[in-house]
Order: sequence, then structure tokens, then C-alpha cells
Amino acid sequence: MDRARAQGQSAAMRFLLALLLLLPFPAAADPSAVIAAARGQVGVTVVYDPAYASLAFPGGDIDRSRGVCTDVLIRALRDALGVDLQLAVNRDMKAEFAAYPRTWGLTRPDRNIDHRRVGNLATLLRRAGAAVEGAPQPGDILTVTLPGNLPHLMIVSDRAGPSGRPLVIHNVGAGTREEDRIADWPLTGHFRLTPQVLERLAALGR
Repeated sequence: MDRARAQGQSAAMRFLLALLLLLPFPAAADPSAVIAAARGQVGVTVVYDPAYASLAFPGGDIDRSRGVCTDVLIRALRDALGVDLQLAVNRDMKAEFAAYPRTWGLTRPDRNIDHRRVGNLATLLRRAGAAVEGAPQPGDILTVTLPGNLPHLMIVSDRAGPSGRPLVIHNVGAGTREEDRIADWPLTGHFRLTPQVLERLAALGR
């Protein structure tokens, strides 16, 4: 009887291990891949273009020569980790639309533009548990307010600038650049892609 039970438990364990191998595990929280994917947009995205555009779904994008600050993060996470923020924002907004800003007067999700808005990405990251405090680390995501009360998003680089502070990778109006501007504007949000955050984003955006 004990032998039969042991054989049954062994078979169950083998089945469980085989099942786990089929599950899509989230990518590791190594920031270097995200930073490299963001840096790879420098010289590629050379125009700031906030115009509304109809996009494919999921995985939609405008031409990579153009974009806004949020596109830097969207493309970096797709390229480095296979996480689609267009899909993640859309799914989360459908589940909890009231949690998201009403700044744009929407009455329902719009998969063409929702993920390209700083307020929506900040909300998604906050709901995924990504909000942190303290000194920025490489790969962190910062939101700030530009003159004119305009929201902006930046990725913290693993390189330092002449000021001694970390560089940021962003598109603030002249295409994607890596610049010494981390302290130029008031901070409104600080987020980190921990393994737990990536797991939650992956569940929404894969």
C-alpha cells in the first residue's frame, strides 16, 4: 500500500513539473535588458509625435521613427521582456475603469491611446505594486511634471552624467535621448520593475 502511494505521489509530482514547464514565467527583473532596449531607441526614434493613431491590437505601434515619452517604455518592455503594456493597460482598464484618470473624458477604454498616456501607465504600475521611494536605481521608471503641467516619463539609465547623477532615457520633444536631466523637473512618481511587478504585468500583457 505504501509503495503504491509513493508511486502515485511520484507520478503526480512528474505531472506537476511537466505542467510548470509549460507555463509562461515572467522575465527576470534584471534592469539591464530594459535599459539596453530603451537605449537602442536612441537615433531610431528621432521625432516627438503625440498624434492619435489607430493601432493594431495587441502589439500595436506607430512607426519607430516617431513617438512620445511613454513609447520609450512601451517599446523597451516589449523588446526586452515580451510584456505588452498596450494589452496590460487595456485589460486592467476593462476590469477597473474607475481606477484610472478621467482627464481625457473617456467613458470606456481606448486601446489605441490609453497605454501611451503617462497617467494611465503610472496608474497601472501603482496598481501592480511598483511604487517605491528612495534613490532611483537603474531601470526605475520616473514620472515628472514639465512646465505647463505636462506629465512626462523617463527610464533611469545605468550610466552617470557630468553632474554625477544617473542619466535618463526619454523622449521629451526631440526623439529618444539619454540625458543628464533626472533632477530637471518635479517628481510625481517612482516605480520599480521587481519580479512580483513583472509577474503581474506579464499576467495582463502576454
